[in-house]
Amino acid sequence: MQTLAQLKNGELVGCKRLQLSEGLTQFPKEVYTLADTLEVLDLSDNHLSELPDDLTSLVNLKILFASNNQFEHVPDVLGRMPKLEMIGFKHNRIRTVSKHCLPPQTRWLILTDNQIQELPDSIGRLTRLEKLALAGNALTKLPDSFGGLTNLGLLRISANRLNAFPDVVLSLPKLAWCAFSGNPFCADRDEYAEFVTVASDDLQLHHVLGQGASGLISQATWRRNAHNFAAQVAVKVFKGEVTSDGYPQDELDACLTVGRHDNLVKPLAHIHEPDCAALVMALIPSDYYNLGQPPSLTTCTRDTFTKGQQFSAAQAQHIIEQMRDLVAHLESREVSHGDLYAHNVLINADGHILFGDFGAASKYHNLNAEQKAGIRAIERRALAYFEEDILGLVVS
Repeated sequence: MQTLAQLKNGELVGCKRLQLSEGLTQFPKEVYTLADTLEVLDLSDNHLSELPDDLTSLVNLKILFASNNQFEHVPDVLGRMPKLEMIGFKHNRIRTVSKHCLPPQTRWLILTDNQIQELPDSIGRLTRLEKLALAGNALTKLPDSFGGLTNLGLLRISANRLNAFPDVVLSLPKLAWCAFSGNPFCADRDEYAEFVTVASDDLQLHHVLGQGASGLISQATWRRNAHNFAAQVAVKVFKGEVTSDGYPQDELDACLTVGRHDNLVKPLAHIHEPDCAALVMALIPSDYYNLGQPPSLTTCTRDTFTKGQQFSAAQAQHIIEQMRDLVAHLESREVSHGDLYAHNVLINADGHILFGDFGAASKYHNLNAEQKAGIRAIERRALAYFEEDILGLVVS
């Protein structure tokens, strides 16, 4: 992260990336001194509510992040930015998205956790759009023009006010990762009264094991172990009421609906308190490691992999067969994972995989037969991409 003082002193001349978080209430004009080179501008975690019309002078800007600010609308000036492809306005106060505010070359649009009630018909003109995150808004429907998003691969519409499943998404030819839980049309959450509840004080959290969109996972030991669980466990503490994928309650519901499988992380208990929602899971042995890495700003919706990572044909086929069996299990429980990626998979030296992170999962048993088939087709597309990625790591 840089500082406004550095910018004013000319220390950042020629830089391509700029991140400023200093409680800004107005756009700093000094940013224009970087007009010839600036490609990435991150103004998240400030108090901004407007962007100036002359932002268009940043002729090389490709990425703009302005999350955790006070915007009430997506600035119209963005629609006139010549190279802007990635836009992030998570956790603002946005109510309106005008028909002019989104540039036609947009590939990545994050509007999570706002107050948006409708999208403009013009969104259908964003034929290059690959990633669209709209969880935690007030949408009651999607525009018919949504069918024009022919390159959309990832969609998050969880935690909105959709009264019916938006059939238009089933027509999208590249959609592979879709989350839609937490809407009025969705199936009710099950109670799972038999699932063990423990208190946060029963556990002592230790070092962080990892994190996802919905929470932080830590290793933990028991202070009070009334249920004779293993001494060492993992605890996923959910971040808040709404995540980029939806509601934590829906993650827990989907996870328990899926039940047990040899390739799933085993849930043990949960914590349900006013200031702490968490899932207690079996601790994964230390010899497991991440199969893949999350998408980059360049790959957008496709996983990345560690340089030099490779498998034999037999190893790759073993991985693929396990994932196929797991997807069939999910389908039998009528749960869509919504985030079938290698970066959500752990693997050990024997090639055994463990799949987790149900933050984007959605139950669909209450939908009609055509909708169910469409959802399965979307998830199967993600499986095909997963297989393509794994086979791409094969060496002869």
